[in-house]
Amino acid sequence: MVRRRFLSLLGALSGAALLAGCAADALNAVTSGRGFRRLKGLRYAPGARGTFDLYVPDGLSADAPLVVFVYGGSWDSGSKDIYYFVGQSLASAGFLVAIPDYRVYPETVFPGFVEDAAAATAAVVRLSRSGGEGVSAGRRPLILVGHSAGAEIAALLALDDRYLARAGLGARDVAGFVGLAGPYDFLPLKEERYKRIFPESVRADSQPINFAGGRMPPMLLVHGLADTTVDPQNTRSLAAKVRSAGGSAEVLLVPGLDHVGAVSSLATALRLGDGRVRESVVRFVRARA
Repeated sequence: MVRRRFLSLLGALSGAALLAGCAADALNAVTSGRGFRRLKGLRYAPGARGTFDLYVPDGLSADAPLVVFVYGGSWDSGSKDIYYFVGQSLASAGFLVAIPDYRVYPETVFPGFVEDAAAATAAVVRLSRSGGEGVSAGRRPLILVGHSAGAEIAALLALDDRYLARAGLGARDVAGFVGLAGPYDFLPLKEERYKRIFPESVRADSQPINFAGGRMPPMLLVHGLADTTVDPQNTRSLAAKVRSAGGSAEVLLVPGLDHVGAVSSLATALRLGDGRVRESVVRFVRARA
């Protein structure tokens, strides 16, 4: 019944609306809750958006990768509750997964949301290493994963080491970065809303491509060629800059895949998007262990 309801919603909604409202609820409703436990609302900072959810696989090994997933939402919206299907998908592969909330506009502007993601990541790493919340302690490889605006945030954590350093981590703590449909090189800004979110005095620092150089973690950059929200050229440009600076950037450009498809492809309950995306992400993360 729930599956039929979701398929009906899927047919009625556009790709851009797929992860909004009742459609996300329906996808999460048909997503399995077996094989892991979900610890909700673990705090890393004060305030309503200062918490993260942790997905702990049954039989978690001490050297299993730790994945921090940063969701998108144009830097002004989004919720960790929408992405239960992502937590399940990656936990089912044996990874310890954290999905944090973070402050969004107008509560904060750049770089506030990046600072929140750094604080959340540091809190998750400390928990993992100390064995808190019943999680087996281990020094796990840290993989940052982000979609859309979350990919911009996670890319800055991976490339601009100031954020994690302030949170008590170092560049060497990041073993890999996965970007799904990310905006990495999106200046000049045209919309007034984005000009408010990214103040002019710090706008250049919001571009991950400007920090591609020096020590960089290996990257997997995924983009749908049917994406009309974030130009796939963002992925091509970052990959070229990383490679020219001596880094490693694997690129997966998927014909026919739209913006939301880059993340909905991770779902295991239903075949959404393109299965190569999840296969590539799981393979990349496992290779960092």
